[in-house]
Amino acid sequence: MGLNFEDLDSITRKFMLEEIRADTQADKVYRSSYLTQSGQGNWPDLILVAAQTGNDDTLASSANGQFNSTTQRKKPKGFGYYTAAVPVNAAQMLAESEFNRYFVRGLCLRAMDEGIPRLEVYRAKQVSQPRPESESKIGLLVDPQTVLIDVRASQSNGVETALGIPPGPGSGITIRIPKK
Repeated sequence: MGLNFEDLDSITRKFMLEEIRADTQADKVYRSSYLTQSGQGNWPDLILVAAQTGNDDTLASSANGQFNSTTQRKKPKGFGYYTAAVPVNAAQMLAESEFNRYFVRGLCLRAMDEGIPRLEVYRAKQVSQPRPESESKIGLLVDPQTVLIDVRASQSNGVETALGIPPGPGSGITIRIPKK
C-alpha cells in the first residue's frame, strides 16, 4: 500500500507533469541501477503516466518486471565488488520515493502559484518502525520555494534532499497544504 497523498488532484498533477517533462527533456530523471536497461529507458514514461492518472502504487505495478534480479555492490572494505540480489520490494520502494519527489515538487509549485506561504509535513503512510528523524519533521511548516529548490537539486542523482523533505525511501513522509 502506497502513500496517501492528500493534495493529489488535477491541479497538483498539472505541476507534477511540468516537472517530469522538464526533467525528461534535460535527462535528469533518476534511473535506479536496479532497473534493466529497458526499464531505465521506460522509467520516465512510467512516471509520467502515473502522474497523469495514478499514484505510487500504479507506478510500482507498471514497473514490475523492469528490474534486474541481481546487482553489483562494493565490498565493505572498498576492494572489489560482489553480486547481491535486488530487493523484492524494489519496485514499490522506487515508485514511492520517486513519485513522492515529483508530488512534492508539484505541490510546492502549486503553493507558490496560489500564494500559499507554507506547506505541512505529515505521515502519509504508517510504517512499522518510524525513524526518529522522520518523526521530528511531522507538523513542520516549510517554505515551498526552499523545498522545491532542494528537491530539484537532488533529483537526478537519487540522493536524499539536504532538508530531508521528503526523507529517504520507506519513510512515509510527504507534505500537504495546511488545514485551516
